[in-house]
Amino acid sequence: MTGPYHRGEREAHRRAGLGEEAEVSGRAIRDTVPPVAAAFLTTQRLLVAGAADSRGDVWATLLTGPAGFLRAPDERTLEIGARTAPDDPLASTLAGPARVGMLAIEADTRRRMRMNGHARPDGDGLRVALDQVVANCPKYIQKRTPPEADAPGPHGGPARARTGDRLTPEQQRFLAGADTFFVATADEDGHADASHRGGNPGFLQVLAPDRLRWPDYTGNAMLLTLGNLLVNPRAGLVVPDYATGSTLHLTGTAHTTWDPGAAGIPGAQRLVDFTVTGVVELPGTLPAGWSPPAYSRFNPAVPGGASLPAV
Repeated sequence: MTGPYHRGEREAHRRAGLGEEAEVSGRAIRDTVPPVAAAFLTTQRLLVAGAADSRGDVWATLLTGPAGFLRAPDERTLEIGARTAPDDPLASTLAGPARVGMLAIEADTRRRMRMNGHARPDGDGLRVALDQVVANCPKYIQKRTPPEADAPGPHGGPARARTGDRLTPEQQRFLAGADTFFVATADEDGHADASHRGGNPGFLQVLAPDRLRWPDYTGNAMLLTLGNLLVNPRAGLVVPDYATGSTLHLTGTAHTTWDPGAAGIPGAQRLVDFTVTGVVELPGTLPAGWSPPAYSRFNPAVPGGASLPAV
């Protein structure tokens, strides 16, 4: 099997025993934006973007704007009417040509769309020549309604970054209660990808100030993230605080355990351990004041976690 997959992704399929299923899922990977997806993009207010910086470290970030800030003028191009804040870890990378992985996600309808390509600055935004366009399932997305206004979080003004190479106690507590994060990876040639991870609070485990772990649940069988990690262990996470509008950005390396049985984590097909090497916390990235989450009915239970209402 070859198709749209690189060697790391094919090896991930082999280790997971997903050869036939992955081949079928691969038919959903396109290089063009269909009309229904182009219409979806025009209503979005949030885009996840991931890329490798000049050192090869992979970071993930969020770009936001009013409905219409994303537009597909043709089937192979995405226009983004936003740029990152100056202190964003990808600001310098996206100031020039860059390979980017992107995810447009609409939490209130649990719809998402994945796109990868080559970005370049274009006026006050970005223009991306698309290589891959992938529709993803709604599993593990917590339903949230964004605030009506697109105002930034309570800090306002230019973002002031808080940086480090380890997680503070406050950041550890925040991550331990998270139900959503986004992960960026890249293959050995730098082609980037961005993906969603979700679960009940506690699914993202904080093992140490520089080490996290999360379960890899049953998904679309493509294993694009895990395939990238087999050929390039560098990865980036961005974790949104929907209440305050701040975002926590992490870079580091990730390792997958392909037989998670000994861990006793419900629903885990595999486990991913992430070693933190860089931390950037930014205020005012998102509009603040999203609605409380309605947890996905697909979320497995978390050991020691409370019973949560799901829809």
